[in-house]
Amino acid sequence: MHLVFSDWLIIVLYFVASAAIGLAYTRKAGQSLADYFVSGRSLPWWLAGTSMVATTFAADTPLVVAGLVAKYGVAGNWLFGVIPPLDAPWLPVTTLVVWLSVQWWAAWYPGQEPGGGGYVVQRILSAKDERHGLLATLWFTIAHYALRPWPWILVGFVGLIRYPGLANPEEGYVRVMVDILPSPFKGVLLAAFAAAYMSTISTHLNWGASYLVNDVYLRFLKPDASPRAQVLASRLATAFLMVSSLIVMGMLSSVEQGWKILIGLGAGTGLVFILRWYWWRVNAWSEISAMVASFVTSLALTRFGHSMSDTGTPDYAFTMVTTVAVTTVVWLAVTFATAPESDATLDRFYRQVRPGGPGWRLVAQRLGFGDDRIPGGALSWVNWVAGLAAVYCAVFAVGAALTGTALRGLVYAAVATAAFLLIQRNLRADQQLAAHVDTPLDPRLGLDPGK
Repeated sequence: MHLVFSDWLIIVLYFVASAAIGLAYTRKAGQSLADYFVSGRSLPWWLAGTSMVATTFAADTPLVVAGLVAKYGVAGNWLFGVIPPLDAPWLPVTTLVVWLSVQWWAAWYPGQEPGGGGYVVQRILSAKDERHGLLATLWFTIAHYALRPWPWILVGFVGLIRYPGLANPEEGYVRVMVDILPSPFKGVLLAAFAAAYMSTISTHLNWGASYLVNDVYLRFLKPDASPRAQVLASRLATAFLMVSSLIVMGMLSSVEQGWKILIGLGAGTGLVFILRWYWWRVNAWSEISAMVASFVTSLALTRFGHSMSDTGTPDYAFTMVTTVAVTTVVWLAVTFATAPESDATLDRFYRQVRPGGPGWRLVAQRLGFGDDRIPGGALSWVNWVAGLAAVYCAVFAVGAALTGTALRGLVYAAVATAAFLLIQRNLRADQQLAAHVDTPLDPRLGLDPGK
């Protein structure tokens, strides 16, 4: 790639600015765990939401999207839930059914965790308050699904037309960048790739270190560690994860392979992560057994020739459904075979979160809350449906606008706007309904019913 002075200037300015920001906040981040992992819980909604968008945009994402588009069309992006199947004749019916009815709730992978968790929640906990956390999530959802993927998709089509027959279709994105993009935009794009890489790496290292420190170091090794020792342990955990990730990276042959491995290993764990918020009986062993069962089942199926390596074959659906079924049976059996969490743990969690609903009625009645309702009640389900309509219609609206069907885009945009307005109205009603709840969500990073 030929770069001119303006390209190099932009790249250098980016790294200088990044280094300056890092140095400026190094001292503050070392004051406590809250500062190190959740930025002192002081971020405004726009910054927390943009951080979510940035961290789910890895340097590999545009290449993967371009490769999926070249091989499968726009529908190929259903693999990781970015774009609905606008051109799905190529899909086997079984695969399409699994994507629409199973994968979205059953499969776990970073950034799309059924039941909550991961670095998205880390960003929510970094916000100033609940309102900022909610607005951050709404902004992230719109930007992640409706705004960001379409340019990559269009570049994928350009690469397919200009460079047909590439052995690795992901190369099409890079070739378009090298052959078509003028300076200084090459420098801008290279700086963006560097930022995407750094944001993803830093997020996973920081997020993973938070689990090692909070759930291992402070829980089992040194519960009485001083703030300074906690920060030191966090930095050492970050370095350990960096070395481990480099080792794993060397074992992968492509980006798409890594994504499919993650989906395979996380298949079936989504249900337990969802039900832990609605059923008091789920314990730590439920989650552990689900993760182990998913891992073992996925490897066993691969050994016998079944995998999710090709979404264009019925074997994809078979592997996903089998992994989900086996994992579900295992974690349910382990749940009933092991003791529930102690009353003290359940009571503390209920007072802090107030999950409500029939699945927590036993605990609610013991604490004197009676038939405590799930926060939001029916409005939560309405908001869920409205949220799906809003996101999908926003995706279609942007796509229609980019492909020249303006009238259709306006219709989709109108439906998306109406859905968002409905959510906004319901949130006001939800706040009034929840006014009696006087115990806030525990701000500790990584809280779940099993801890």
